[in-house]
Amino acid sequence: MDHSKQLIAVIDEPGPERDALAQAITCDGMSVFAADNIEYLPAGTALIVAHARAVPRQQWSKLILRLPTLVVSDTRQDADLIKAIDVGLVDYIVHPLRHAELLRRMIRKAIELHELALERDRDRERLAELNESLETHLALLRMDQQSGGHIQRRLLPTHPKVINGVYYDYWFAPSLYLSGDFLDYQRYNERYSTFYFADVSGHGASSAFVTVLLKYLCNRWLSEWDGQQPERLAPNWLAALNRELQDTDIGKHATLFVGVIDHEDKTLHYSLGAQLPMPLLVTNGSLVRLAGEGMPVGLFPDVEYPSLSCALPSEFQLWLCSDGILECLPGKTLDTRLKELEQLVSESVTLEQLRDRLAQMNVLLLEGDADDEANQDRDALPDDLTIMMVSGFGHAD
Repeated sequence: MDHSKQLIAVIDEPGPERDALAQAITCDGMSVFAADNIEYLPAGTALIVAHARAVPRQQWSKLILRLPTLVVSDTRQDADLIKAIDVGLVDYIVHPLRHAELLRRMIRKAIELHELALERDRDRERLAELNESLETHLALLRMDQQSGGHIQRRLLPTHPKVINGVYYDYWFAPSLYLSGDFLDYQRYNERYSTFYFADVSGHGASSAFVTVLLKYLCNRWLSEWDGQQPERLAPNWLAALNRELQDTDIGKHATLFVGVIDHEDKTLHYSLGAQLPMPLLVTNGSLVRLAGEGMPVGLFPDVEYPSLSCALPSEFQLWLCSDGILECLPGKTLDTRLKELEQLVSESVTLEQLRDRLAQMNVLLLEGDADDEANQDRDALPDDLTIMMVSGFGHAD
């Protein structure tokens, strides 16, 4: 027997009809094994051609499960043929010797379809294994992200907090487990307190790593500051951070606002790197955007950042927002959304009021997305969103 050929098993009662059927099937690419029952079939059998009269009715189901099966018969009224059809044979042909070429074509097609089905099953098994592996890796990644998010939140300052009579508070809402937004505020001594507000490009793990670096560097630089020239501290910090991000070569940049409050002179010394939206200062019922502009931090080498100052009255509110807030405001242009933000800030006395107004507006904007599992925890905010409020003086520590 030529093992390079596909083996076709012919099941029929012994005799000249079976021999003629086997001869009709035999051709280039196919060899035939003839038998009178289904108890023994050679290994490597590709397909069975069974005469309706040769297989007991109760064995058709067993036969169909083993191999693709074509049934031949001498008449369409054959009761055994009808039974074979009922259990799901591949196909049938009546008077096969009259249609030998058609029979051979049907055999080739049935084998091809069977091999495709087997390949599909193998692919399905491989996909199931890959999917299981992917689900495992995603679960591990999710656990890592959740742990990282917990650690990142622990790095944030306690809130609300009063430092030298000035009140600090914030709302932190990452779009994923980890965030590219970060902030901090610290007491330097009885006269000075410092704070910064950062938005690292992108979000997720890589951006969160930059916020950890930012926390470490700012703590180090604050510990090295001698308390002199407070107006130079903010621009020097930004210039130093710009060099650090350039040297790490991680492809990340950030927008930052750094402030130093002189509680004695009631002055805010600050610098900024492409902060958007600009900080909003509310005093005596009026709202203004803080002046100044600067380049993003980490994009360009040897950048000089501005040294800016403004007087602070006894009662003031300074609002800082990450650019994620713009995704939650109505309006087709940036100016329209910025004006909407200014309106919300002017109507809000506390951080909770601004957050609630923003959440109500966001529900209207995102109506219909409430069932999105990825957004259920935060009203479907599309980006990291952080709001910080600084107000004072005169709060009790």
